[in-house]
Amino acid sequence: MQGDEVSNRQLKVVSIVGLGGLGKTTLANAVYEKLKEKFNIQKKNQQFDFSAAFVSVSLNPSMEKIFKNLLYQLDKQKYENINEATWGEAQLISEIRAFLRNRRYLIVTDDIWDKSVWENIKYALPENEYGSKVITTTRILDVAQQADDVYRLEPLSIVDSRKLFYQRIYEAENKSPPNHLVEISEKVLGRCGGVPLAILTIASLLSSKKGRSHTHEYWSKVYKSMGSGLDNSHDDVKNMRRILSVSYSDLPPHLKTCILHLSLYPEDYEIQTEELIWKWVGEGFVKNEQGRSLYEEGEDYFNELINKSLVQPVKFDNANKVCSCCVHDMVRDLITSLSTEENFLTTFGGQQPVYLPGKIRRLSIHTCVEGQLPTIGLTHVRSLSVSSPAFCLLPALSGFPVLRVLDLTDCKQVDNNHWKDICSLFHLRYLNLKGTSVTKIPQKIGNLQFLQVLDIRSTRIEEELPSTFIQLTRLLLFHMLDSITFAVPRWMCSMSFLFSLSITLETLGEEDLQVLGSIPSLSELLIQVKKPTQGRDKRLHVGSGYPFPCLTRFIFKSDTMELRFERGAMQSLQSLWLNFEDVQDTLLQFGDFILGLENLSSLEHIYVCFRKGNDTAEEMQSVRNSVQKEMDMNRKKPILMFPLTLEEVTILIHTS
Repeated sequence: MQGDEVSNRQLKVVSIVGLGGLGKTTLANAVYEKLKEKFNIQKKNQQFDFSAAFVSVSLNPSMEKIFKNLLYQLDKQKYENINEATWGEAQLISEIRAFLRNRRYLIVTDDIWDKSVWENIKYALPENEYGSKVITTTRILDVAQQADDVYRLEPLSIVDSRKLFYQRIYEAENKSPPNHLVEISEKVLGRCGGVPLAILTIASLLSSKKGRSHTHEYWSKVYKSMGSGLDNSHDDVKNMRRILSVSYSDLPPHLKTCILHLSLYPEDYEIQTEELIWKWVGEGFVKNEQGRSLYEEGEDYFNELINKSLVQPVKFDNANKVCSCCVHDMVRDLITSLSTEENFLTTFGGQQPVYLPGKIRRLSIHTCVEGQLPTIGLTHVRSLSVSSPAFCLLPALSGFPVLRVLDLTDCKQVDNNHWKDICSLFHLRYLNLKGTSVTKIPQKIGNLQFLQVLDIRSTRIEEELPSTFIQLTRLLLFHMLDSITFAVPRWMCSMSFLFSLSITLETLGEEDLQVLGSIPSLSELLIQVKKPTQGRDKRLHVGSGYPFPCLTRFIFKSDTMELRFERGAMQSLQSLWLNFEDVQDTLLQFGDFILGLENLSSLEHIYVCFRKGNDTAEEMQSVRNSVQKEMDMNRKKPILMFPLTLEEVTILIHTS
């Protein structure tokens, strides 16, 4: 018994091994989330610290990048600026070992291809007696055998393959195909070889045709186009690509364009859904349908790719919408190859050999490589994405006269001197300057009259918006969180197409609400208030006087809750996020937590969060009761998400 206890305290490394598409990453992530939840609960009752991280390694890894990512995930506050550090590999390993030495940790290293890479990573993970766990995934058995235990992930049995296949097609368990499709479906499954990615991809393709009279003819056509499939074949990668190609070929033109665009992102990159859809809008991929916004139409495109299993969801929001996604490496291999063949996107400084066609339409510069980017062929570039390390390769932006999309996220080298060239790019639809060093917006911003998306978050811009900003009449999205801090300008209510806005205010006043509530198309709003209004002891009443006619999603971040919703308020609102410093500050200022949530007639979800988490169980329970009472009075019966009380955490500890 004592030996078992000692063994349980030792570092344990488990490797999941199997061919591509079997679900190694999915399994590792499921175990990771379950263990992380369990360890976090136990941490509250025991005297040890706990940290967790999930890092992707891939075929040609940068060890410095992996170690920096690991440190950032282990403690996001302490290592907030780790990516800007000039530490070498040895220093990063030393820092990781020191950080983990006296704490329990849970780490997943996904998609390792080489033993030497694993040995480097393993050296950074100290042996301790806190019951730490490490999970690795790999396609290479030799790599897997470096772990304490190896779990071989096998292809699905024919019985499980049928279940997955038919469940995806018919969206119900224990559903079988009609008699005339039984034989052809067995043939299709045989060529999928028990590989979940292949089964889901083909099933997603066939599900859209299941109600047609020529279904058997179509299924037979799909079966023939799958080639030899994955049954009894040694060239799994080639045959898997052929299976995925069948699904790609069946896409309508607009979705082919959108899936090829995903080759822009590095391998194993977690793609934010909102950012992706707005890029599609800026690129002109999304066509306007009467009565719908471009973003809503783009959301439909995105959901179609999810439904066809070509894009994998990663995270969901409280309304169960996919808020981030990724592309399986085998799908990415296919779309990268097709993108190169069709001269859709050119990548410079990535892992593939540099090939620059004579005419470049879309250019992505990932990492800094030796040499300079040739200027020949750049005059036709419509889309440009640059990472910070690669910014040194970039020629003057004036050399890109037909640019529609410009993404310079986190390029600290970008400052006010670049505005002259940016403001001469008259065709710009999408401009992302998030995390750059700009400190003002010039008058000439008015030149960009086609601009639809502008992101200046985390730029610390010091001056108010220029008067010429009103000339951006086509602007759909404007993000300026953690940037300019000012009162909302009155002219903003005339921005008739503005769909999404995030804004930081010094304090919140009635006039701010009046202007924001009068923006006719505003559907998504995030307000961050830096400090409560001194001397205010009564909440601002939001009613029909602040119409917010189209607002469906509202996020409010402040030290205290300064709003109360009256009858007729925000009649289209479906999702509400309330993020406060703590309960005590709100109760001290206003004496209660009466918010009028029963008056939000279309509300479906509400999420309440407190940043400090220092409140007593009684205070938390009192607030929850108050909010729940208002929810019960709301005719829509919205779903409430609320922080756990201490009593609930204790129950979870004892039942885990």
